[in-house]
Amino acid sequence: MAPRRQEYGAARSVGARNSSVLGFRTVSSGSVRRGSAVLPSVLTFLVIVASGGLLLMIEKGMLNSMQTPSPRGNGQRLRFSGQVGKHDAAAVDVESQILQEIRNRTIRSMCRQKNMPHSIWSLSPLQRKTLLQHILVNDEYRFLYCYVPKVACSNWKRVLKVLSGALESVGVNIKMDHRSDLLFLSSLKPDEIRYRLRHYFKFMFVREPMERLLSAYRNKFGEIESYQKKYGVEIVKRYRKGRAKDTSITGDDVTFAEFVRYLLDEDVERMNEHWMPMYNLCQPCAVSYDFIGSYEHLERDAEFVLQRVGAPSDVHFPERQTWYKPVTTETLHYYLCSLPQKLLRELLPKYILDFSLFLYPLPNTTTEHCRH
Repeated sequence: MAPRRQEYGAARSVGARNSSVLGFRTVSSGSVRRGSAVLPSVLTFLVIVASGGLLLMIEKGMLNSMQTPSPRGNGQRLRFSGQVGKHDAAAVDVESQILQEIRNRTIRSMCRQKNMPHSIWSLSPLQRKTLLQHILVNDEYRFLYCYVPKVACSNWKRVLKVLSGALESVGVNIKMDHRSDLLFLSSLKPDEIRYRLRHYFKFMFVREPMERLLSAYRNKFGEIESYQKKYGVEIVKRYRKGRAKDTSITGDDVTFAEFVRYLLDEDVERMNEHWMPMYNLCQPCAVSYDFIGSYEHLERDAEFVLQRVGAPSDVHFPERQTWYKPVTTETLHYYLCSLPQKLLRELLPKYILDFSLFLYPLPNTTTEHCRH
């Protein structure tokens, strides 16, 4: 239940905790000045994104040749313990700081454009509804988490339930209920929403867009019967010749190319949340996130968030289940290279904001690359 309005003024004390870590939008001015010489300009960054695989090479070269700026202005370098599950007072390494700053500047620059939303109230009713239904609230630790399906959101929901006392520990072996014992921003009144957006720590997690799509495809059409019946049957009837009136279709054999064709015909604002672009789910132009973690550095970034919000030292992000089958680089390479390139070229524009805002290079599917 949301706190009463008169409780708004009684802000939870965070004290030294806030001054000891680097927030997404709380970099000291001295740190920004020192770091500005080594961070690429927005124009340079856009050129890098357009050139695909050069982004990581340039970032690595930049990291190897720079002097480490002080992120806190006190001469101390933030360090990460390197041991997942160990809380540390300053759990952000230098590379993470720089990538956060690049992402911060890129989002700020692109979101300044006139056609971009500048608050949740400037979103269309459908956009705002989607956003508010994907932001989870924790009033005790004063944070908002925008969840993105297929980016470890089930485990984050476990963490939220532990922090609220609804679950004993993140390791409890139960099927995750994605609605119960969770407070969504959509259930609050406008003034309650405004207060939390203004005063709470806000974060989200992102993942390489095509890897996330492939994960959703393999999971929903390979394992979940309800998705096979609801979406798979429709996809097969629509895109497989001679099957439009076939009543024996089960939807459990949808090909990746058929799935992509289905995505091309879908309105991104009305897509299922498991393949809706991350941008549309969490609207980073309308919400100023303090931290955007990545699936590629999940354990490190999750531990940082838990420290930042002041979670108890015995609460850690859940370890990956032994049965989980991750999407490997080789698997993604196989699926993308097996896809008709015309389909991929048409698909990328639907997810271009996910690539550009969250610093993911466009996939390389040239003939030479796919030959290996």
